[in-house]
Amino acid sequence: MSRTVVWFRRDLRLAENPLTAAASADGEVVPLFVVDPAFDRSGAARRAFMADALRSLGASMGGALVYRHGDPITTVPAFAAEVGAALVIVSDDFGPYGRRRDAAVADRLATDGRTLRRVGSPYVHAPGSVRKDDGTPYAVFTPFSRRWQMLTAPERVAESHDTDWYGAPAVPCDGPPERPDPGHDLPVADEVTAHRMFDEFDRRGGLDHYADDRNVPAIEGTSRMSPYLRWGIVHPNQLIHRLRPMPSHDVFRSELCWRDFYADILATRPETAWTNLKPQMNAMPVDTDERARSRFDAWAAGTTGYPIVDAGMRQLLATGWMHNRVRMVVASFLIKDLHLPWQWGARHFMRHLIDGDLASNNHGWQWAAGTGTDAAPYFRIFNPVSQSERFDADGEYIRRWVTELAHTPANAIHAPWASKRGIPLGYQAPIVDHADERAEALARYSMVTRR
Repeated sequence: MSRTVVWFRRDLRLAENPLTAAASADGEVVPLFVVDPAFDRSGAARRAFMADALRSLGASMGGALVYRHGDPITTVPAFAAEVGAALVIVSDDFGPYGRRRDAAVADRLATDGRTLRRVGSPYVHAPGSVRKDDGTPYAVFTPFSRRWQMLTAPERVAESHDTDWYGAPAVPCDGPPERPDPGHDLPVADEVTAHRMFDEFDRRGGLDHYADDRNVPAIEGTSRMSPYLRWGIVHPNQLIHRLRPMPSHDVFRSELCWRDFYADILATRPETAWTNLKPQMNAMPVDTDERARSRFDAWAAGTTGYPIVDAGMRQLLATGWMHNRVRMVVASFLIKDLHLPWQWGARHFMRHLIDGDLASNNHGWQWAAGTGTDAAPYFRIFNPVSQSERFDADGEYIRRWVTELAHTPANAIHAPWASKRGIPLGYQAPIVDHADERAEALARYSMVTRR
């Protein structure tokens, strides 16, 4: 009987998985996960969530998942030879590291007469499939989204209930990856929980009211699907097929489109993972001295004196997640109030986020910095006080995460330094004046535009 290796990466599920569907047609399926030393660069929360997801995946196939530790470039070809598999099936990877790794693995397999076959991707429409009429990529979201919407929604993958697993314990296993302690609780990382969460989100009207509620950090107005999408516990196509023809559902669909868009940008311009998409913005002066480091530390710890910023940063440290509206606020603050490199913030997020994804995270930061795909000029500068007043009017979100302000009334909580009551004991004065720093940010931008 022939054997096929399914090399799991960002597709840690069995339901509607094209990998297992394709492999099951060719005989025995050998499930493999390679514990890559490159994972050590990931934050503890993301690696812990991955370990939990792998444990759930292995249990769902009766413990057959085989772990091997090492560089995939040598480990995967050796494993395929060991189990006598002529074919290794993977979900396509479009990140800079993933593309280099897969090309090298394919070359190694080919020298031994074996094949790496790419089946599907972690996206609704894989990078490279949404193009202009002349075949060139889009650089701005709105025209990309129009073309994206015109493409036929992918068909659902037929379920495979008769997979013939050949794996552990018959195949030697190195054991699962070490699960680091993130210092806080994590969401349950399995398919059943993910779909139950989305069902509950829909039942309570989360999709129907998504357009408005998604911007309010004090309520459960978002689906919390991002960690599950990051690891492929849920595929975006599974969510797309749950949406109905309603305006708020269209907004949710647009968020999935943003995910595809950023992946497409990174696949087209891999160097923009850590460099400016707009090269003219390389001339923007940023601060990197000792004072800058001190300000970064205050931002990272949630001790800036701006309640909405501090609430977001503390939520990140305490949970490994941050509300998306608040992500934009804290990013704008780091870049345009503190004048720090966006890369500092992007690395901090990737170190702590459960849902940390290179394309979405780093190009989201470039959007905030005005160095990326944002069609609006650099002078979009979020005022942390007005953002707080608008999206957390009663201060509920702030009180939840900034306990020093737990008893501060709503009319004083957004800018406690301006209140007659004064700054509550234990909280701090703002580390910068927003009005002054906004003027400084615009002055620095004018230096770029004059060049």
